[in-house]
Formats: sequence, structure tokens, C-alpha cells
Amino acid sequence: MTSMKERMLAGELYHADDPELAADLARAADLMERFNATRATEAQLRADLLGELLGSVAADVQIRPPFYCDYGRYISIGAGSFLNFGVTLLDVAPITIGRNVQFGPHVQVLTPTHPVQPEPRRAGWEAAKPIVIGDNVWLGGGAIVLAGVTIGADTVVGAGAVVTRDLPPGVVAVGSPARVIRTVS
Repeated sequence: MTSMKERMLAGELYHADDPELAADLARAADLMERFNATRATEAQLRADLLGELLGSVAADVQIRPPFYCDYGRYISIGAGSFLNFGVTLLDVAPITIGRNVQFGPHVQVLTPTHPVQPEPRRAGWEAAKPIVIGDNVWLGGGAIVLAGVTIGADTVVGAGAVVTRDLPPGVVAVGSPARVIRTVS
């Protein structure tokens, strides 16, 4: 029999109130609280806390508090990336963020999904799909990226856009749902 954590990471339905998952959430909550309480002058402490919280984070990544995630350990962030104030990364499935990526304030990257049918949803079942954000992507303030999406390198997502499906490399996408309006020259 597989554990709830194994089911979660495989993208299968699982119960989030599983004791092992609850312990992982508590660990992440403690590290986030400590990170979010740091001062701007405590760059090394911030880097150390992110190194402990996140699965993989390059040394020169900048994340401005407050920062929120579920588990942290399923997040990978490449070199030169910048995440502005209030970013939320719900990493029930892996979130991969490339190199030199920029997030505006209050960007949300959301891997969880829930059954459409009311009975399994009421019973507490949920699932997740991974998200991949390519190198040199810019997500404008308040953009939301939904479960299972891949955003190609060099793409720009406008402020407030809701990305519900994959975006190719080198485009500008805006709106809800996000749609490509032009290519990046």
C-alpha cells in the first residue's frame, strides 16, 4: 500500500490531513515564519532559511518576504531568479522555476487540484499536477499559474493573468484565461 505522500507526489488522489504530510507542513510553516520575520539586512540568514525550506535554490535567488508555500521541499528555483513580496507557491506537486525568472508581487503558483464531484471533495480528497516555469520568464504582479502548466522560456505573463494551459516560449500572454497576444522579438 502506498503512503499518502507517495500518492500526492504521483498526482493521485490523497488526503492532506495525513500525519506524515501534516508534519511536513508544520516544518515548512516554522521555516516560513522565521524567514518572513527576517530583516532586509539579514541576507545570509534569509539564504540559510531558504536553503533549509526549499528543495533546491541557487545562492543568488532573491525572495522578498512575506513568502508562502505548502511544503517547500518540492520547489526548485534557478540562479538569478527574483520573487517579489507576497508570492505563494503551493507545492503539493513539484514546482520548477528556471534561471533569471522574475515574479511580480502576489504571484500565485498553484499545483493542487480538487475533484469536481462534490462527494470526493467533501470526503477530503485532492490531487496535484506539477508546474514548470522556463528560464527568463516574467510573471506580472498578481498572475496566477494553475496546476499542470508549463510556461516556455522568455515568456511574459501580464499582471493579473490566470494561466490555465501551457504557454510556448517567447510570447506575451494576458487575461483570464491567459491568451497569447504577441511574440517577443
